Amino acid sequence: MPASRPGHMLLRNGTVLVHDGTHAKPLPGHDLLIEGNTIVKIGQGLNLPAGGREVDCTRKIISPGFVDTHHHVWQTQARNMQPFNYKPEDVFWGQLAGCLQSIDAGVTTVVDHAHMSYSPEHVDEAIRSSASSGIRTFFCYTAIPLIKSWSSTLEYEEEFPPSWWLATLERLLKTEPFGDGRVNIGVALDFIYHSDIVLGLWTKAKEMNVKLLTSHYVPRFDATSTVELLSEHNLLSPGIILSHTNDLSNADAHSLVKNDIFVSATPETELQMGHGHPVAFHPTIKSHTSLGIDCHSNNSADMLTQMRLALQHARAAHNQATLRAGEPPRVDITVEEAFNLGTIQGARAVKMEDQIGSLAEGKRADVVVFDVTSPGMVCAAEENPVGAIVLHAGVRDIEMVIVDGQVRKDGGRLRPVEILEKVDAERGVEVVWDEVAKQLLDSRERIIQRGQGQDVGAAKLW
Repeated sequence: MPASRPGHMLLRNGTVLVHDGTHAKPLPGHDLLIEGNTIVKIGQGLNLPAGGREVDCTRKIISPGFVDTHHHVWQTQARNMQPFNYKPEDVFWGQLAGCLQSIDAGVTTVVDHAHMSYSPEHVDEAIRSSASSGIRTFFCYTAIPLIKSWSSTLEYEEEFPPSWWLATLERLLKTEPFGDGRVNIGVALDFIYHSDIVLGLWTKAKEMNVKLLTSHYVPRFDATSTVELLSEHNLLSPGIILSHTNDLSNADAHSLVKNDIFVSATPETELQMGHGHPVAFHPTIKSHTSLGIDCHSNNSADMLTQMRLALQHARAAHNQATLRAGEPPRVDITVEEAFNLGTIQGARAVKMEDQIGSLAEGKRADVVVFDVTSPGMVCAAEENPVGAIVLHAGVRDIEMVIVDGQVRKDGGRLRPVEILEKVDAERGVEVVWDEVAKQLLDSRERIIQRGQGQDVGAAKLW
């Protein structure tokens, strides 16, 4: 079977990380009982109902699943950021691999800024792939400028967005959610394009009750403040995630908090792309920050790396200031704060804190199990389980991943997935990772062939 969701599953005798407000509290020697897709009991000496599965979690940490609030999931083949050369079938395999790479790394929920929408077919294949993968996702349907031709120069289509864009959004909203309720539709719109048109699309999306809206915002690159623009048109409201926001002004920061809008910091891409200093621990918006991967086309796809980079960068910046003031360096930013960025803060960003982001009775069973006897984590977890995850863990230490009650990684290996023939199909064809990898490599070769003669340097945004 590609995924395992028994009537009951009991994770026995692990260190369960629960949240008391913002405090991540380890409960050694505790059990976690799952029924269907719900955590029904956390305690000691729990009984497993007949027919259920018991997993010995002795010397293991039982953690909430990670919430990635900004990711372009389709970017897998050739590590190529340009969707022009992708056919719908290429999007399917790239999207599937991106989802599975996330699950492998303990991500159970992802906000997918899906800027591969070259046609309705591209979009449908990406959603079918996301539903097949087993991940929980907000598929944020995107309006992008479409390339008409590309050789030594690049020519864009004049129509933006294309005529089919709004009709496709309406169709998706009428038929969501997909994948047993795991895949919901959001909208991603970037104001680096025609801001007047984008404002109209943003307004329309809100009128259509889209659950989540997201946009890139890098102040040093954007001529106009996205926050100010949305404010001027009365469009600031909860249910918005802005990605990056490095070099955020004080006015923008206070406006975000006032309107309960979250930011997704992506330290790895921001530091290498010249965006500026990550804002994960910005003093004004610290209560409204979360973490994302951004582009696994050119960096890692695990939240452990993002937590670590965000934490140590913030500590370095803080200590630089203290040293200049003649004071000794000190550790004021904690591993617990970094852990929260990837768990409960991400859940708050997507307005699902009552369902995901922490382990509690009545919440969805999105769970990650770490082996703390690994070379990287042994002894560290005895000292501080949260610190062991943030400072020492790697993807190989993740032994099990459960999404919505279904085991998607087991014994350190991804489970097979069911490729759905249609997005609303109940069953599909079982595929193991080796087959996914083969399809990816074949797809990569086709994409490279289509790109022959194209000048990459000519590919610039409007």
